[in-house]
Amino acid sequence: MKNLISLCLLLSSLLWLGCEEIPPEINPRMGGENPIEVTPVDSQQRQVLIEEFTGVRCVNCPAGSAAIEGLLADYGQRLVAISIHAGSFAPPYPDSEDFRTDEGTNLLSYLGAPLGYPTAVVNRKKFEGEFDLQLGRTQWPGFIVDELGSPPKVKIDIQNAYSDEDRRLEVKVTLYVEENIAEDEVHISVAITENDIQELQLTPSSGTPDPNYKHKHVLRDMLTTYNGDRIDEDLTAGAVIEKNYTMTLPTGWVAENCEVVAFVNLDGDNKEVLQAHQAGVTE
Repeated sequence: MKNLISLCLLLSSLLWLGCEEIPPEINPRMGGENPIEVTPVDSQQRQVLIEEFTGVRCVNCPAGSAAIEGLLADYGQRLVAISIHAGSFAPPYPDSEDFRTDEGTNLLSYLGAPLGYPTAVVNRKKFEGEFDLQLGRTQWPGFIVDELGSPPKVKIDIQNAYSDEDRRLEVKVTLYVEENIAEDEVHISVAITENDIQELQLTPSSGTPDPNYKHKHVLRDMLTTYNGDRIDEDLTAGAVIEKNYTMTLPTGWVAENCEVVAFVNLDGDNKEVLQAHQAGVTE
């Protein structure tokens, strides 16, 4: 019996000596002297901009708008839409709201007038085999998929501060440069859009303007010039650039339905959009 007790004691001692305390693994993001900074855009993927040109007198345009809603349902936040009322179909009906803007008119000239409607520009890119930037409805899905396949050269964060009292909106856009951008003319564009505006629209089914039609992603204004403000800061990988904007929302706009759209685009013969992002005014 004594030998058995001695053997147990010996085994216990050996086990105790063989045990080594394993310290907890410390994640550098949890703190410490040099924590790794986590930015709001760490997981941001490529986001594509589609700019639809439309008008309340365009009988075929609702089909294009419906197609864009379907694409948004498929791609979620990876697709950003702006609906620009400009051109011969855009003049309002009597006693209806005018959705035209100076910026929208300038964009139609800048990006090129379409040959027909529905029409839209995808990332302001002239795709291989195309004669201009404007694309028909059946072309949108394929070109959007092509653009989604490449990583973003720059990522975008938008922080909005809105006051109900004076309807003042403050926008901070932060650019996180992922890789060197060598082009000379790199611009930042910031737009305000509004959803679910109930107003007249000519449709194939109505025959006359439909008073219950809800317009989506309507370009309301731009906080930059129509083709964007030039970025003069260094655009090398790792650079962080902040831009700040302010405006007062007109009384007729529903702040809860408004969104800030920011995108980085080239200017000149090549007008490609490198990345787009959006955030609700009241989020």
